[in-house]
Amino acid sequence: MNHKNNIDRIVEEGSGQFSLAHEELLNSDATVDVSEIVAKYDKEASYRKFSGVLETIIRLICIAFSLFHLFTAALGQYPPQIQRAVHLGFVLVLVFLLYPARSTAAKNKLAWYDLLLASAGALVCGYIVWNYETIVLDAGPATNLDFIFGLLSIVLVLEATRRIVGLPIMIVAVCFLLYALFGNYIPGMMGHTGFSLTRIVSYMYLTTEGLFGTPLGVSASFVFLFILFGAFLHTTGLGKFFIDLALAAAGRFAGGPAKVAVLASGFFGTISGSSVANTVSTGTFTIPLMKSVGYRGAFAGAVEAASSTGGQIMPPIMGAAAFIMAQFLGVSYIEIAKAALIPAVLYYLAVGFMVHMEAKRLGLEGIDKNRLPKFWLVLRQGGYLLIPVFVLIYLLIEGYTPLKSAYYCILTTIIISVISRNLTVTIGARSNNLPVINALTHANKEAARDFFLALEKGGRLALGVAAACACTGFVVGTVTLTGVGLKLANAILTLSGNSFALTLFLTMISSIILGMGLPTTAKYIVLATIAAPAIESFGVPKLAAHLFIMYFGILADLTPPVALAAYAAAGIAKSEPNATGFMSVKLAAAGFLIPYVFCYDPAMLMIGANNLQIAIIVATAVVGIAALSFAAVGYWKRRLYLHERLILLAATLTLIIPGITSDFIGIAIMAAVYLLQKFHTPKQPKKVA
Repeated sequence: MNHKNNIDRIVEEGSGQFSLAHEELLNSDATVDVSEIVAKYDKEASYRKFSGVLETIIRLICIAFSLFHLFTAALGQYPPQIQRAVHLGFVLVLVFLLYPARSTAAKNKLAWYDLLLASAGALVCGYIVWNYETIVLDAGPATNLDFIFGLLSIVLVLEATRRIVGLPIMIVAVCFLLYALFGNYIPGMMGHTGFSLTRIVSYMYLTTEGLFGTPLGVSASFVFLFILFGAFLHTTGLGKFFIDLALAAAGRFAGGPAKVAVLASGFFGTISGSSVANTVSTGTFTIPLMKSVGYRGAFAGAVEAASSTGGQIMPPIMGAAAFIMAQFLGVSYIEIAKAALIPAVLYYLAVGFMVHMEAKRLGLEGIDKNRLPKFWLVLRQGGYLLIPVFVLIYLLIEGYTPLKSAYYCILTTIIISVISRNLTVTIGARSNNLPVINALTHANKEAARDFFLALEKGGRLALGVAAACACTGFVVGTVTLTGVGLKLANAILTLSGNSFALTLFLTMISSIILGMGLPTTAKYIVLATIAAPAIESFGVPKLAAHLFIMYFGILADLTPPVALAAYAAAGIAKSEPNATGFMSVKLAAAGFLIPYVFCYDPAMLMIGANNLQIAIIVATAVVGIAALSFAAVGYWKRRLYLHERLILLAATLTLIIPGITSDFIGIAIMAAVYLLQKFHTPKQPKKVA
């Protein structure tokens, strides 16, 4: 082998991509077309793929998009309307260039009208930047040109959102806009005095209450930076490190591959804000691994989907909705992450319990430890990749803004990647008697390539979130213009008969239904404006009410008939989609109960509670989760009779209801069932699915 090939090998080993032989753990089921699955269930993945000059232009625009945000993060952002207009301009241009009007259209050709729409997108946003001072200082009515550009911007944003996010969110936005225009014809409490088309367009386009409002503002500032941070983390090999670490930590235990999926997806979820992306990224490895040791395809897919969906509620880097929530509530992001920590850990603990009991029920063994990576070796080889995550936590705790925290973490990631790559390459070159200078030159070229690839990837990944935020700006604008949010909240209270439990239930159903067609950011924004006030009217802290909404919006990704994360997992597992979806709901059952717990008792969110109160509610929640797992799987020390499962389900309900009396009742029931299991082993009941 010549020097060039040796240097290539050393550089590859130094890039953070560990050389652990996972392939030995997989069977032939791993051969699935992942790109086809992603494109089917995630519209953002169904984009055009060009070559030649057009490909280069697209890449340069994506890189410029990322550099603009790095520049403004370092030196200070422009005034809100300018920052948001430039951000939206990039989004509209890239969406119309990358995403065809029809899913069946050719993915390697650019239609002439898309070029025209991309130019129009740049024009309507450039108009805001060019006329910023006039728009801000002029309190008079909108000019004809303002109206034309405003109307065009609304049409462009709706169409761009339809292409990259989907039709449902566009329909919701259009309904709100039509309500603003024709609401004066609606009788009763839901009607309003009416607004002219000119008034609506100018309000949406020329103010910071509509299109350029809070949702787009959050996207244009720290959400983009965190997405870019995730793109840089991926280039370091952190995703691969997480899988290696999960294999080393849990692979050898009963049902090990499923526990690996839970851990790996939880780790990966901290740097990924998309349920589908998380499912596909880790599922291509974990799902075939689970099937190889005896899990059914539907169960394997469900484990991955349930685990991946939880990533959006797992600190320190949650989904984009968490950042928007911080802006809506006027609190620091670290407060959101702190409040979400215990529920997120309980969610993953619940999924882990389910997996463990299923493995016990089926008698599944773990993976031979000789075939697994060594935990401390993995940690020693790749532990440095976690430094940017620890830096992020430190900066947020110290009070840095999310924008600055993400910016400094990106710089940290770049520096660590370059240093580690150079050290590894230097040591490898010396041990192989190769020219160190040549190896370092080659390594730094690779580092520069990865840097620009991360910039490009960050620009692409931000498009869906940005388009959804821009479109939901019309919803927020309509709510502030017409006051419909308070009216809808009153309607929910009227329908529920002022019952707290029923209000929570109706809000949960609304969240899941909206979540079936909207991305997390969009459904959170819609529900925060129309449903959260109804929950807050019962004295529930705002943070608890908003987290309740976000949880169920996220869990919609698991809930048939439109369970995108579960369906993506089913595609990899080659299982029936709805069967996988219902199994995902079963595994995530605790996730449907936890939001009720923290609404009834905010101590779980560390709100207004001392350490003892927090410890008690966490302990009882853990016992309740265990009871739910036993009841759902139908196994504890042995297989459970139907009446035993119902008794354990009753124990679960008593344990999630706040109060010492109910907790003692639940624990007593658990103890009784345990003693019955331990000292009385009758003829085994028939297997209950």
